[in-house]
Amino acid sequence: MANSAERVRLTLQKENKGWKKWGPYLTERQWGTVREDYSRNGDAWNYITHEMARSKAYRWGEEGIGGFSDSKQHICLSFAFWNHKDKLLKERMFGLANTEANHGEDVKDMYYYLDSTPTHSYMKMLYKYPQNLFPYEKIRQENGRRGKTELEYEITDTGIFDNDEYFDIYIEYAKADQEDVMMRVTVHNRGPKDAPITILPTIAFRNTWSWGYPEFDYKPMMNGLANRIIEVNHRKHGKFNFYLDNTDEILFCENETNFKKLYGTPNASPYPKDGINDFIISGRKSKTINPNQIGTKASGKFSRIVKAGGSVSVRMRLVNHTISEPFGGFDDMFDKRIREADEFYADIQRDVKDKELLSIQRQAYAGMMWNKQFYYYNVYEWLKGDPAHPSPAPARKWGRNSGWKHLYAANLISMPDKWEYPWFAAWDSAFHCIPLARIDADFAKRQLEILLREYYMHPNGQIPAYEWNFSDVNPPVHAWATWKVYEIDREQNDGVGDIEFLEKNFHKLLLNFTWWVNQKDDTGNNIFSGGFLGLDNIGVFDRSTPMPFGGKLEQADATGWMAMYTLNMLRISVEIALKQPVYQDMASKFFEHFLYIAGAMEAMGDKNSTIKLWDEEDQFYYDVIHIPNGQSVLLKVRSIVGLIPLFAVEILDPQMLEKMPIFKRRVEWVLANRPDLARLISRWFESGKGENRLLAILRGHRMKMILKRMLDDQEFLSDYGVRAMSKYHQDNPYKFYINGEVLQVGYTPAEALTNIMGGNSNWRGPIWFPLNYLIFDSLLKFHSYYGDDYEVEYPTNSGNLMTIDEVAVALGERLIGIFKKDENDRRAVYGDKEKLQTDPHFRDHILFFEYFDGDNGRGCGAEHQTGWTGLVAELILKTSQIKAKSAASLQEDNEQELMNLVVDKG
Repeated sequence: MANSAERVRLTLQKENKGWKKWGPYLTERQWGTVREDYSRNGDAWNYITHEMARSKAYRWGEEGIGGFSDSKQHICLSFAFWNHKDKLLKERMFGLANTEANHGEDVKDMYYYLDSTPTHSYMKMLYKYPQNLFPYEKIRQENGRRGKTELEYEITDTGIFDNDEYFDIYIEYAKADQEDVMMRVTVHNRGPKDAPITILPTIAFRNTWSWGYPEFDYKPMMNGLANRIIEVNHRKHGKFNFYLDNTDEILFCENETNFKKLYGTPNASPYPKDGINDFIISGRKSKTINPNQIGTKASGKFSRIVKAGGSVSVRMRLVNHTISEPFGGFDDMFDKRIREADEFYADIQRDVKDKELLSIQRQAYAGMMWNKQFYYYNVYEWLKGDPAHPSPAPARKWGRNSGWKHLYAANLISMPDKWEYPWFAAWDSAFHCIPLARIDADFAKRQLEILLREYYMHPNGQIPAYEWNFSDVNPPVHAWATWKVYEIDREQNDGVGDIEFLEKNFHKLLLNFTWWVNQKDDTGNNIFSGGFLGLDNIGVFDRSTPMPFGGKLEQADATGWMAMYTLNMLRISVEIALKQPVYQDMASKFFEHFLYIAGAMEAMGDKNSTIKLWDEEDQFYYDVIHIPNGQSVLLKVRSIVGLIPLFAVEILDPQMLEKMPIFKRRVEWVLANRPDLARLISRWFESGKGENRLLAILRGHRMKMILKRMLDDQEFLSDYGVRAMSKYHQDNPYKFYINGEVLQVGYTPAEALTNIMGGNSNWRGPIWFPLNYLIFDSLLKFHSYYGDDYEVEYPTNSGNLMTIDEVAVALGERLIGIFKKDENDRRAVYGDKEKLQTDPHFRDHILFFEYFDGDNGRGCGAEHQTGWTGLVAELILKTSQIKAKSAASLQEDNEQELMNLVVDKG
């Protein structure tokens, strides 16, 4: 890779230090989280609300617009704004709690992540702030009125942007050095009239001194100098100067709770957390700021009139030494960092030629970078409470996460979305690491290692799912992600792989694999029941709870995931064994374990089997429930559950086998002495493309049938990817009858119509990027074995035959098409939102939603979930590379044909 300035910075420090010490590590919503919930009944959403947030000092983290902090969030920067009409400062993003909105929690502000380098040497975001009263109550009331069958009521629906009476606020950061952060805010008035705005760059210490622990008894301090400098002193970081260019004044208060306002009890300080808010909003009448200009929270105040169609800029700088002219060369440094960012991404994106795809991909990477967060949660302390705070309710000791007392999180983690999902989710994190590895492989590897550490992973081997319930079960995709990140890193490192990373993760994954085998295969028959598995409401009932009527569930997806897991572990152990031969035994173990699972799935279709996950009539995999009366019933829901066995595929190179004689000998023995298992390996004794050997659950007839359903536009295939449920159920809902009760599943292409799992996501029809990417990845593996000789009909019943890699590219392009403008210059992701489709100040900014309408591609769920939807960046890269390679091959063939013709003609 090109040795750009940013690439050099990445090589200086692999950990989150040095150039990575400062970054966008504040969350966008700390209120309403499990960590901050000390209620008696576990009602996190109402213990601290959006209205309370400006007055409540948090225990576990800090939030803010455009937030920036050190890697442990001791010194926190963010921005507040005031349009001179609102009744409160705009200090944090506004959104609805889970119980307030018709489809669960939902952020309502408009903002976009536009750019970021991996070291955060340059960053840029855009916040759109109305010039008129922010429609807080209108949004809350209308969403509260709407039902689940109706669309969410967004800020653009209120009309607040219709007359362009709003500000476009660009927030930028540029690092002059590792401990020297420059900030620039540029406010554009998009409206027809001059308009006032107050800009408040804010700096605060995370409150650690009020917990009551001796090791945190130190209270840091800030003080004002000459009305243009805030001197910052913190024991862990030393002295910093926060320079403010031509500020009107500097305001100080304490980052401490306003107990009087919230609870009617005396305050620890007359200048509490909301002191600056109250002072500004009251027209300087409140006495809530410290006249001595000292405190633990401070803001520079810039009040400006922005002319119609014009703009203003303000500048700040945080640096760990004194500078006589802090704003000398300021704009030049920004220009330099922007050039370096462009150089860095030009190298990353060198295989992508389409200008629009370059923009979409770069914004996807920006979202991945901005969604980093310092995540802090010591479950033991959370359960017992802090010495200086009231003790939690006794029920907490055996309530939520009480079995995870060992979990102590204090790391920078890639979040799914820092407003709607400001906490890690295990399988989300694994998918994040694929695009992350392209721009910062060390950070991606570190992310995968974090959840496998002894202070995250349960002593029994379970990986924590997510903070609402660490004991829920997510699909086991960490081994897959470990291998993918290894491959990407190896590709970028001239073919040299990080074996130490593989081996380190392999040992921890062994513990997790064993947990799955012991906990989720309780009968020892190699058929698994994972429960929730991240697929929220995919089934007839909530799979994360005990089955109704005492039934037991056997899951096609859980078993498919475990078959995939064994092959991932096999591939990793083979790679390590090439360097350390002792790992050949582990390769043998996972080779055989895969065969046992494959054999169990094969037996599911036997006439004498009581477990028939493969249905011969429908030619599809289904879950089965065993009812206490001895009956076993297929739950014939045509969902993504039945496609997951497709993911269990791995290719072995025979030359690689020759280098591992112990493993090769064991494989040959098993194939010779266990013909019942040998027949499960697709054409093991026949050469595939390049002499490869194929290990896969799906092969032959069953594979053709699965692909036939998946590529049918009347079933799974949408214009924008593969749906999570077959459209067949739109007219034919599945009904499960038991004890006089009817449970029903229908095709719902967009937002959820059920409250299962909170009601804020839906797996009954939409398009989800993680599973689509796994389909894409699996198809490419199959093609690497079958080559161009194997063709399938795409779409089903079209008469059009394509090779498997061509199908993968076609699916990838459908997914990319969610964001790319169509022939009518419209983006599917924005549906009928005319402002977002046509306005020049909206239309080229991309929101990466949680999931997408299975019929029209409209974005649904969390608007900034560039977490796993950031996989679009990898799809853009991979499809571009495959198409370029195919074009080059075709050109070579044409040139050869022409050469042959010339030779023939003499």
